[in-house]
Amino acid sequence: MESELKSLEEKIDQFVHLCHQLRLENIQLRQDLASAISENKRLAEKIAAATTRLEAILMQIPESEE
Repeated sequence: MESELKSLEEKIDQFVHLCHQLRLENIQLRQDLASAISENKRLAEKIAAATTRLEAILMQIPESEE
């Protein structure tokens, strides 16, 4: 009986440790995701600005007459 309780206690300790590790990993993953979303938004804004500038330049080029 004593060994069974000791085994159960060890398993509970392992479970608690694993839960703690997973919680920390989850926090890090959420931070990484937030950073990636922010970077994605920033890059999308840069692409939109570049597209606008390119369209403005293309409008200034006269069409060739053939």
